[in-house]
Amino acid sequence: MTGAARGSTTRVRRRRLLLVLFAAGLAASCGDSSPSPSPSSTPVPLASPTPSARTPLPKPAAATPKGKLLELLRGLAGAKTLSGQHNREPNSQPSLFTDAIHTTTGSYPALWSADFLFQQENIDARGRMIQEAKQQWGKGAVVHLMWHACPPDHGEPCAWQAPGGVLSHLDDAQWNELVRDGTPLNRAWKSRLDTIARYLKELQDGGVAVLWRPLHEMNQGQFWWGGRPGPQGTARLYQITHDYLERQKGLTNLVWVWDVQDLDWSWASYDPGARSWDVLAMDMYGDGYTTQKYETLLQLAGGKPIAIGECAKLPAPAELAAQPRWAFFMAWAELVYSSNSEQEIRGLYADPRVITLDEMPGWR
Repeated sequence: MTGAARGSTTRVRRRRLLLVLFAAGLAASCGDSSPSPSPSSTPVPLASPTPSARTPLPKPAAATPKGKLLELLRGLAGAKTLSGQHNREPNSQPSLFTDAIHTTTGSYPALWSADFLFQQENIDARGRMIQEAKQQWGKGAVVHLMWHACPPDHGEPCAWQAPGGVLSHLDDAQWNELVRDGTPLNRAWKSRLDTIARYLKELQDGGVAVLWRPLHEMNQGQFWWGGRPGPQGTARLYQITHDYLERQKGLTNLVWVWDVQDLDWSWASYDPGARSWDVLAMDMYGDGYTTQKYETLLQLAGGKPIAIGECAKLPAPAELAAQPRWAFFMAWAELVYSSNSEQEIRGLYADPRVITLDEMPGWR
């Protein structure tokens, strides 16, 4: 997973804090999401400003860490994209793949990502992962967290496969119980959230905002939480999770990411409602970065930021130029090396549109 460091320092000097940020009028979208167009529709592309190589990064006006992170993501729209890298297990080495990217490119990603996970050894190392999140934030990185959660009818730890694993299934009666307040499965899920909330609160107390992407790939039916469209399906569980963590646990540092996968066009039927999410992300494992997916996601987002929540194959520089409103991309752990050559990785990290960690200090 290693490669020669970049042979030239041109990239590092050719753009210093180059974000074209915080244009007037980039207030948060507060209304309902726009309805989903059909795959055959032709959305109107948004204008793509030409990036500046040396635009200084102004201080955001928002006072809170969450507000500053949201302003950053909104301000990137159409000009720049944050580079991101996920660090899959082990949680005892929470910067494993981030460090590998540095070895390959000479730069660290602007976004660091990790997972609360489900195996005993990774549950035991959640504290280590949270410490890394604090350190990454201190360096100027954006912190992204997700959670492959065990099903509520099974305790932690759990397996990956069924029965009782992340890739298991609740029957309809169990699901209806889960989304009904006060039932045993509903209480079990909230108890599980209590455990995660303690770690998120530790980050809040440390002034760390978190891109929080729970129940990811909502249209992915292999996960126990996914594959249930409609108002009482996965979207309802997302709402329950959102309201419990914010209202009951008092978490104010979470930037909520609603995440779907590009395996079908059913995304609108999983929308938990505009009040419950801040960023719309798509996991790209299908037929690539098509214009149709990009423009459909823009319409669904209704003016909110969009992002590449996960990917194996990285977007090429030409694709980012043609689809400039991706706020970030996040390569999935080891797949970044199995799906991309080191030359491709270095080429993307050298692209003027792509922000790396060395350009992030001072953004907040």
